[in-house]
Amino acid sequence: MISVRGVGLGLAAVARPGYINLGRDADLPADRTVEAMRSLVFALLDDAYAHGVRYFDVARSYGRAEEFLAAWLVSRDPSGVVVGSKWGYTYTAGWRVDADVHEVKDHSVATFDRQIEETQDLLGERLDIYHVHSVTPHSTALTDKVLHRRLAGLAAQGIIVGVSTSGPDQATAIREALAVRIDGEPLFRSIQATWNLLEPSAGPALAEAHEAGCLVIVKEAMANGRLAAVSELGDAPDAVALAAALHQPWANVVLSGAATLEQLDSNLRAPAVEVDAGALTHLAEPPEEYWSHRSTLAWS
Repeated sequence: MISVRGVGLGLAAVARPGYINLGRDADLPADRTVEAMRSLVFALLDDAYAHGVRYFDVARSYGRAEEFLAAWLVSRDPSGVVVGSKWGYTYTAGWRVDADVHEVKDHSVATFDRQIEETQDLLGERLDIYHVHSVTPHSTALTDKVLHRRLAGLAAQGIIVGVSTSGPDQATAIREALAVRIDGEPLFRSIQATWNLLEPSAGPALAEAHEAGCLVIVKEAMANGRLAAVSELGDAPDAVALAAALHQPWANVVLSGAATLEQLDSNLRAPAVEVDAGALTHLAEPPEEYWSHRSTLAWS
């Protein structure tokens, strides 16, 4: 099992012109061309690596995230890097912010076959972890035996197979994933889930995943920017929010979704921040309310 701990960098918000993080209009280059976004991504990756970040997170649906990361890896040839990507969504926005549909979800074997080839064409042997993107309870990705054999074949090549989860029933999805077996052995060895001070409901299931030997990766620790406006988190709400996740005993990696160097440098203060997450439990919302709110966030 890969051993990695601390803050990682996710490229969801910076490898396509549109995303749902709050305040993003002020963060990105004005023209948002492919060239401008590539330059931004390279700067973020350089800064993150220089400050000790070793886990980098992309997905097929994050615009050109895999392409940008692959080019940076070739250019810099960094050592000790762990790369995680995801399949199951197809990017459909055509590099537009005002697209009617930005990504389409499909967990079929055909989509896996297509997307793993696309991912490996870009990342090659740099791919360490491959998650099924955004699994929910009773997803076909949890029951499709043909797909499981495909994923087991990938695992046999040395790639860790996992799931990412979303929605108000993440805990159920995580437990269903932990129960999937191939020849008596657990198939999914990495779990990536949303956990933050507004939506901590997956915590007990993530603790079970950690106890079962899974790598646990936290996404959306800033709640798509919503926690930046919570006055109780002080003058550095991002660092406090990430620290609250890092302090969970089951968390291996907490992803920064920074869109600027200033945000990244502030996020990277999180490991040194002392925080009593238990004193902030009153911030939590009912999961249904949290995910309903998230679904209304505009792409910008």
